[in-house]
Amino acid sequence: MRNLLAFDLGASNGRAILGCLEGGRLTMEELHRFENNYIVRDGVSQWDLPYLLDQLKQGFAAFRDAGVGNLDCFGIDTWGVDYGLLDENGRLLGNPRAYRCAVDEDMEAVWRTVDFPTQFRRTGIAALNFNTVYQLYRRKREGDRELAQAGTLLLLPDLLGYLLTGEARSEYTNVTTTMLYDPTAKDWDRETIRALGLPEHIFTEIDRAGQLRGRLRADLAGEIGLNQAAFAAVGTHDTASAVAAIPGSGSFAFCSSGTWSLFGVETDRPILTDAVRSANFSNEGTIQGGFRPLKNIMGLWLIQECRRDWERQGRKYGWDEIVAAARAAEPLRSVIDPDDGEFFAGSDMVRKIQGFCRRTGQPVPETVGQMARCVYESLALKYRWAMERLEEIKGQPLEQLNIVGGGIQNRLLNQMAADSIDRPVITGPVEGAAMGNLLAQAMALGEIKDVNELRRIVRNSEAVETYLPHHTAQWESAYQKLLTLL
Repeated sequence: MRNLLAFDLGASNGRAILGCLEGGRLTMEELHRFENNYIVRDGVSQWDLPYLLDQLKQGFAAFRDAGVGNLDCFGIDTWGVDYGLLDENGRLLGNPRAYRCAVDEDMEAVWRTVDFPTQFRRTGIAALNFNTVYQLYRRKREGDRELAQAGTLLLLPDLLGYLLTGEARSEYTNVTTTMLYDPTAKDWDRETIRALGLPEHIFTEIDRAGQLRGRLRADLAGEIGLNQAAFAAVGTHDTASAVAAIPGSGSFAFCSSGTWSLFGVETDRPILTDAVRSANFSNEGTIQGGFRPLKNIMGLWLIQECRRDWERQGRKYGWDEIVAAARAAEPLRSVIDPDDGEFFAGSDMVRKIQGFCRRTGQPVPETVGQMARCVYESLALKYRWAMERLEEIKGQPLEQLNIVGGGIQNRLLNQMAADSIDRPVITGPVEGAAMGNLLAQAMALGEIKDVNELRRIVRNSEAVETYLPHHTAQWESAYQKLLTLL
């Protein structure tokens, strides 16, 4: 039996999950969970790295206290694009900046030197104002002291791994999210790096999921009271790990559902056509070294922010209460585009959604149920739009949608998705990113041969749910409304 520990960090919370692999089956147990929200210092949105590192130590301590023996391996996955900078001596120069501070001006500044069609041709990544390339060029334009002093750039999961092990490398799946990876050269996009005057020396060697990277530092192992466990490169981008753990087969689309809804398909090669660029889809990496043409759809962030608005007003609702209120509300009353630019930044989400409905001549959601139903149905409708674009991109029909991640706990949204796309929806596993993380560790240890064997273990280990579609004329009318809004 192998004892594995996955650190799965999202932009709203993180988990330490124990995985035990035995006899071709993986069992999982959550050992530690914590909140994660960005902080604002000196007007800059940042991730509190000392806090995150302390939470990882607590996860190790929880494993120690579980009394299951030595830890064989651990791995870390997080969201994409965000990074930290180390000086030439390997010391952290400051907290990593958080992607929520991005603005469209950051993209436009880059495009004056390297236009978007050229960027897409080189990287296959969508124009998203928070992409690492835009974040870095903003710092260069500002004359940022930390960037000028930087000796190494590490994306967030690699940065946390470095602080725990001393090994500084960059894992492929997260590197592809930066808009600074050239899939043809299979290296950093050095042409763009040079054109923008970014410091080329800060970009490290790229490795792949399923490789060992070293061990937990001796001083940390002694501090925690744990053996020096091996550290593995996993699909460090949480979506890559989640997609690896999809139990599906045949022609399917995937959706990793959480704060974001990452909606796509798997391919062996990037698809760099004008149609893909025009639809603003990205070609992000898979743990097997291929690609995921996908769309970043604003996900449950919308209702998470509404809930924070209600809490600030003294009204606290559990998620089950919110879903129940949505279920009781009138269907398909109001539709929004979940990816409208106004919804990207936090705070005042209720007011923003109401303003969108008012401007587009629709009934304004007032109650908790009306607001939640508007969000859930609009997400389901945007899923249909993304699925149709993917069928055009891939050139073949998609038979079903597989949804993984924490969002599948919302069974109302799962059914809405099936009704909207008029195809079966398969959900599970809920901890998809953690499961993919754990099984990539097993690959690094030589216990699993490839992603096909990985998915067989997922099918042996996880029950899934199937939602059959009930597509109606009302859903069709609502979809046409969404198309006019787009």
